[in-house]
Amino acid sequence: MRKKPEISAGRTVVIDGVTLHLAQPIAGSQEWIGDREILRQLLACWLVVDEKDLPLSPRITGPPGIGKTTLAMSGARERKQDLYIFQCTADTRPEDLLITPVLAESGSIAYHASPLVTAMLTGGVCVLDEGNRMNEKSWASLASLLDHRRCVESIVAGVLITAHPEFRCCVTMNEDASTYEVPDYILSRLQPTLNMGFPGKDDELAILRYHLPFAPAEMLAMTVEFLQQAHQLNLEYSVRDGIHILQYALKRLAQDPAHPLSKDEAWREALIKVLSDEALDLETLARRRQRALGDQPLPKGLGDFFFESDDPLHPGR
Repeated sequence: MRKKPEISAGRTVVIDGVTLHLAQPIAGSQEWIGDREILRQLLACWLVVDEKDLPLSPRITGPPGIGKTTLAMSGARERKQDLYIFQCTADTRPEDLLITPVLAESGSIAYHASPLVTAMLTGGVCVLDEGNRMNEKSWASLASLLDHRRCVESIVAGVLITAHPEFRCCVTMNEDASTYEVPDYILSRLQPTLNMGFPGKDDELAILRYHLPFAPAEMLAMTVEFLQQAHQLNLEYSVRDGIHILQYALKRLAQDPAHPLSKDEAWREALIKVLSDEALDLETLARRRQRALGDQPLPKGLGDFFFESDDPLHPGR
């Protein structure tokens, strides 16, 4: 059995004669507000029910700005474990995910462990944020970590790193067009899928109050009503957008006490600045986007004047 590495006061660890400099954990993690069922599902994934059992590495999916990363942070808080976040991008390389060589002042090479490898070594929680922005080559370097082997090999440093028994991991994934398709052999390891939707009205209000407890009640209500209408029209404006609208509006109100804006005027200006003037008319915006996606009736042809659409003789049937 491989000996557990000892971590020095300077946050370094030696593995097979190679000194690794560890990343710092994220200070403080947010409280989960809203439906606790999705949090319970995440915590269930990280349970170990037998000495031969292994934790799962779920993927958390949903639109941007709905709290996927906050959910993972809250899971780490519930488990009282250090939290590490690795932000995945299109140009993430395997060495970025694992161990990066850095030229030190003395001219020697220093090896820096990523947040992921640091969590593996220290028994923390790592969130691979926006994982479907990462290319297949980088994902391939994690295949052995996400199955029963629970290890990674750094070619750069020439070491094999085995995960601490308390190490936990999850991946967040946005549902938008600017992402890669994650290969099937990776998706089969990132199970189960925890799908998040937009919060309900009461939960959305509670989230806004949590982040902006100093916001006037009427401005909070305006923002929640706007977001709820957007959700009903399948427009992906999120609670993050609502926070930004309120933040800007409140700053505009406080900017010139001698010539204050009205709350309605400040909120309307914030809406335009944060989301664009299209957001002033959500129903028109929703129809425009439906047409752009091809969700409109086909143009009428000659057959439409002679046959009903359900007539078997209609040329379109």
